[in-house]
Amino acid sequence: MARSSGVLMHISSLPNKFGIGTFGQSAYDFVDFLVRTKQTYWQILPLGTTSYGDSPYQSFSAIAGNPHFIDFDLLSKEGLLEPADYENVEFGDDPENVDYGTIFINRRPILEKAVANFLKRGKLEGYTQFVAENAHWLEDYAEFMAIKEDFGLVSWTEWDEDIRLRDKKALNEYRKKLVKEIEFHKVTQYFFFTQWLKLKAYANENDIQIIGDMPIYVSADSVEMWTNSKLFKVDEFKMPIVVAGTPPDNFSDDGQYWGNPIYDWEYMEKDKYSWWILRMKESFKIYDMVRIDHFRGFESYWAVPFGSPTAADGRWEKGPDVKLFKQIKKELGDLNIIAEDLGFLTQEVIDMRDATGFPGMKILQFGFDGTDSMELPHNYVRNTISYLGTHDNETITGWYQSVPEYIRLNADKYSNRKDDETIAEALNRTLSASVSDYVIFTMQDLLDLDNTARMNEPSTIGKNWKWRMKEDAITEAIESKLTDYTVTYFRANQNIVKKEAEKAKAAQKEKSKSTKKAVAKPKTKTPK
Repeated sequence: MARSSGVLMHISSLPNKFGIGTFGQSAYDFVDFLVRTKQTYWQILPLGTTSYGDSPYQSFSAIAGNPHFIDFDLLSKEGLLEPADYENVEFGDDPENVDYGTIFINRRPILEKAVANFLKRGKLEGYTQFVAENAHWLEDYAEFMAIKEDFGLVSWTEWDEDIRLRDKKALNEYRKKLVKEIEFHKVTQYFFFTQWLKLKAYANENDIQIIGDMPIYVSADSVEMWTNSKLFKVDEFKMPIVVAGTPPDNFSDDGQYWGNPIYDWEYMEKDKYSWWILRMKESFKIYDMVRIDHFRGFESYWAVPFGSPTAADGRWEKGPDVKLFKQIKKELGDLNIIAEDLGFLTQEVIDMRDATGFPGMKILQFGFDGTDSMELPHNYVRNTISYLGTHDNETITGWYQSVPEYIRLNADKYSNRKDDETIAEALNRTLSASVSDYVIFTMQDLLDLDNTARMNEPSTIGKNWKWRMKEDAITEAIESKLTDYTVTYFRANQNIVKKEAEKAKAAQKEKSKSTKKAVAKPKTKTPK
């Protein structure tokens, strides 16, 4: 395995004029930035639709994409919108923060216009094929979203009993009543996947691989719970018996009450984990590598009785362990999976991870407590993917400002921090030098931003997933430093290096030809 590196930057954080990052020009520019700095990976967060709290880890669907990422300029180039349809629309007044409420309200009419123009135009061959190929999830998703909107966006558990329990007569009535709305959600998914797969193709053509992120659980308010409740531990009314969370830890004295339904692993085993096989197939259609969030939950998971005041009331229960991954390998072969193995790890969790062969994660931010921590680079092993912090952590500058002085001193000494280095620069350099096969730089840390740029603070709601990068944030100095980390510690993408060398050689050859022609050209005599 060649040493490599990449950058963690979610789509929502890209700069543009639409209030939230999209699959438009700034995404292509970001790929170009990764190429110039000789990276191998672009890591993103989950691309799914988001609900209350705006978390990409709480989606209405395990497969559907977030229509907020559809780019209006690209739709305009296809003739589906006029620039006047969106240029003077309010999408938020702070270019460094996503205003989810505003974009939720103001993007919808624009998308509806694009959908209407698309259907009116009549060139539907690609769309028809997309609907046919994705019918196994798209039909249910579109119906779920249309009915949800008809009920004022409340959770499906609050719908009328007949449709909540999927009575056939009720389903047929809603399908007739909401035919236009159901079509809207199908078309927007077509827009989403068409734009995303073009962006991914551009990245791949330029030797950049996409690392996607798969939440271990689905949301309680999701199409999967409505249509396929037998996958979960629920009662006769499809209500969760237990939900997911984490025990008390460094983030919270009460633990984290996620509220996601827990899988019925016994049923899934009897079904040969067919839902997981499907989910993996769909994920590797849109990503090159997949990070599975909360990997330890496959060995044992924290089950909290539904409705408990805090997650502290939960208990550990056994998961499928390595059986799931053996079945996935049997069905799909070897897949590029990253195990997010953070949190409380037992030997059983470590054994499960090692049995899969998936790389685990290391977080340097956790290493400076004065002990010989396994999170310090001298204790890393090659088959790991290392970070200063994840989307759930403070930025490294914010962390340095908040920790006690002895931890700051430990970090300074361990990294041999120079007088002219910021702590972010010193620790990015230290991380780059580690033995880990993969290093992922967080964009906020490359920009040396404090905790105002933090992506998520676990166990809080209303202030997360909002950070956006300024339009001109990536300077030549930042590019130079990132390139230096990457080249100095032998993490440069060799395909990019080879192409650059070939391009330089061709340019030199062309220059040499031009020089020879200029020398060989006879001088014109001046007439007498």
